Amino acid sequence: MAEKPSVLIIGGLGYIGRFLALHIHQNDLASEVRVVDKVLPQLAWLAPEFEEACSGSKFIQADASREQAMSRIFDRPDGKQWDYVFNCGGETKYSQEDEVYKLRSLGLSLAVGKEAAKRGVKCFVELSTGMVYKPDSSPSKEQDKLKPWSKIAVFKLQAEEELAKIEGLNLVVVRLAHVYGPYASQWVATALSMARTYKALESEMKWLWTKDLRQNTVHIHDVTRALWAIAGWYTTGQKAKWDDKAMGKVPVFNVVDKGVTTQGALADIIGQVFGIETGFQGSLISTFAKLNLDSVVDEVNDELLGPWAELLADAGITRPGPLSPFMEKELLKDTDLSMDGSRLEDIVGFSYEKPKISKELVEEVIESYKRMNWWP
Repeated sequence: MAEKPSVLIIGGLGYIGRFLALHIHQNDLASEVRVVDKVLPQLAWLAPEFEEACSGSKFIQADASREQAMSRIFDRPDGKQWDYVFNCGGETKYSQEDEVYKLRSLGLSLAVGKEAAKRGVKCFVELSTGMVYKPDSSPSKEQDKLKPWSKIAVFKLQAEEELAKIEGLNLVVVRLAHVYGPYASQWVATALSMARTYKALESEMKWLWTKDLRQNTVHIHDVTRALWAIAGWYTTGQKAKWDDKAMGKVPVFNVVDKGVTTQGALADIIGQVFGIETGFQGSLISTFAKLNLDSVVDEVNDELLGPWAELLADAGITRPGPLSPFMEKELLKDTDLSMDGSRLEDIVGFSYEKPKISKELVEEVIESYKRMNWWP
C-alpha cells in the first residue's frame, strides 16, 4: 500500500475548504491534513460536524498572503513536504476595491504557489471561477475565450496566468460554477433569503432579465470529490489522457453539474419551496435596470433588508450567521454563467452524484440553516 498523501488546505475554513477537509477526514484519505486560515475556527460559523476536521492540532492561523508566514504554513515537524496543496483562499466578497483582490487573491495565490514550487509539492490545485469566460450562448469549455465579468474573476484569471509561469509548479486550475449546498452563504443563500422575505411580505418574487439566463451550479459534495479526484489523477497517472499540445501545458477543469441551471429553473424551485409566486420583470424594466443597475439594486436592498431584520428579531435570532438578502450588483449582471464540464468526466473519469439542483437539495440547504439557528 502506498502511503496516503499529506494535504495542506489554504483558506481551509472557507466554504469549500471546510468541506474538503471534512471529505478527507470522513473518508480517511490523507496521512496528515493541515488547515490554514486567517480566521479562527471559533469565528468561522463552523457547524459541529466540522470541528474535528478543521480545528485542534490540524489548524494553523496564518495569513497566506504574507511572505513571512510561509515557513509556518508549509514546514512540517518531520521535515517532509506536503503532497497536495489546495488553494481555497482568496477574497470571496463582491464589490471590493481592486487593491483588496490584488492582495488577498492574486497576492495570496502567488505567494503560496511560489512556495509550493520551491518545495516540490506534487500537486498544487488553484481554485478559480467560471466567471472568467466570455459569456456565450453555448456552454464554455476550458479553452474558450476568456473575458472575466466580475472583479473576483479578473484577479483569479491573473492568478491563473501568473501561476502558470512559475518554474517547477505542478499546477492544476479548477474553475467552478455557483457552488451550493448545506450552510452555503453566498449566491444561493441570497436568493433563499430574498424568497423568505418576499414570502413574509406576501409579494411576488420577480427576477430581472429572462428565465433562460444561465446560472450554472454545482453541489459542494461533488466539488470536494472532484478536487480530490483531480489531485489523485495528476499525481498517479502522470496526467493520463492529457495532451499538452491540444489542451495546454496546465490542466484546467470546469467543475459544473449537468443540470444546465437557469434563472427559470431556480425560480420554479424557489416558488415550490416557499409557496410564493415567482416571475420575470419583462424587457422594459430589465432594459431600464441595465442602464440604472446601481439604483435598481439599492431599491431592492432597501425593500428587503428591513423586513429581513424584523424576521430575525421575531424569531429571536441574535446571531444571524452569514445569511442576508443583500443583493450584490456584480451578481445581478445580465450575463450567462454557462459552462461545459465534460472534460473532467472524460479525462479524470469523474461522475457527479448530484447532477442537478432540485427542490430536495434546496430544502436540505434551508434545513442546515435551521440547525445553526440562522433561519427565521
